[in-house]
Amino acid sequence: QVQLVESGGGLVQPGGSLRLSCAASGIYFSINAMGWFRQAPGKERELVAEITSGGSTNYADSVKGRFIISRDNAKNTVYLQMSSLKSEDTAVYYCNTVIYGLEYRGGRKDYWGQGTQVTVSS
Repeated sequence: QVQLVESGGGLVQPGGSLRLSCAASGIYFSINAMGWFRQAPGKERELVAEITSGGSTNYADSVKGRFIISRDNAKNTVYLQMSSLKSEDTAVYYCNTVIYGLEYRGGRKDYWGQGTQVTVSS
């Protein structure tokens, strides 16, 4: 079955950096787009960054120039390098991928990791 396992979260001071990792299994990783989402307390889950199988990337405006998403197909892992962190980046960060198929309701099935907490505070 599909599994996404995040790691790398923690407590960091404003202006600091963290690198999140998401190890995937049960999918043909190299052909799947991968994404990072986050959810802060009392807020809806939002897209942070995504990367296609070909390496094209897309970022939320709030993280452009500070975060970098990358992937290592040999390791079935997607990364999120976060720099110049701000208090408003505090959230649980989730790894995501989508499997498409007619057998799924709406033609797609989203998979999520368990999430990793990122807290930016002095």
